[in-house]
Amino acid sequence: MFGNPAIYFLMGTANAGTKEPLALLEEALQGGITHFQLREKGRGALTGDALVEFAAECKGLCREYGVPIFINDDVELACTIEADGIHIGQDDMDCGQVRKQIGASMALGVSVHSVKEANEALTCGATYLGMGPVFGTRTKSDAKPPAGVAEIIKVKTQYPHVPVIGIGGIEPGNAEMVWRAGVSGIAVISSIAGAQDVAEQIERFKQSIPGRRVG
Repeated sequence: MFGNPAIYFLMGTANAGTKEPLALLEEALQGGITHFQLREKGRGALTGDALVEFAAECKGLCREYGVPIFINDDVELACTIEADGIHIGQDDMDCGQVRKQIGASMALGVSVHSVKEANEALTCGATYLGMGPVFGTRTKSDAKPPAGVAEIIKVKTQYPHVPVIGIGGIEPGNAEMVWRAGVSGIAVISSIAGAQDVAEQIERFKQSIPGRRVG
């Protein structure tokens, strides 16, 4: 699932700004994102049937482009639309309980900030790890202080074969150092969602990959 460098786009309706959210997602898919996570949070977030309908529409678009869809922090929604995976944070829910609820086949991503947290997540059945914020981010008001790539390097040294996704304030100009830390991919919200030309921005991210091989 993360065999090649991943451009992992995270988005909820609030991130779309003046654009129609599904239109923004399709722009990103056309531009070449390799993974998508529906992160529907914050003021005015969709709930209930409206959320299920929107998530199903996102999944339909992702299927057209052969891109896996993950759901952030909502096991019921992930199971309802039969998403490819779910992603949870340290403060969301118990990793082991989530693995029991989703079964063995669905991918499970867990946000971690240290080797200790990585070990706990992997013991509970995590498929991949999200690490950050690498740089300062405005997307999460409760984000931890930026950690740079130091913790990513420590986790990759301990677990060289585990996919690690860097997140937090990553832009084309600083992405190369994240790739060089050994990540399998970079997760991006505002730098793609807020771009005037989404496809061009995604291409800039691809160009930041040492050796430039995306799939």
